[in-house]
Amino acid sequence: MRAKEMRERTEEELEKMLLDTQDALFRKRLKNATHQLDKTSEIDIDRREIARIKTILNEKNTSLQAKDSEE
Repeated sequence: MRAKEMRERTEEELEKMLLDTQDALFRKRLKNATHQLDKTSEIDIDRREIARIKTILNEKNTSLQAKDSEE
């Protein structure tokens, strides 16, 4: 999913996506350790997805804090 699409989602949805992606990454790492994962590049894709989600969550939290401090 693209960052633009993620920014349109709520924080709750992003947090659920983060947990799901972290779980998927864990499972892929397990498969990789047991030599059952065919496409090891999927691990990197999930890592980038997690970083993207965390970045957007941080942006949302920072913008909320900035709005609170202005009031």
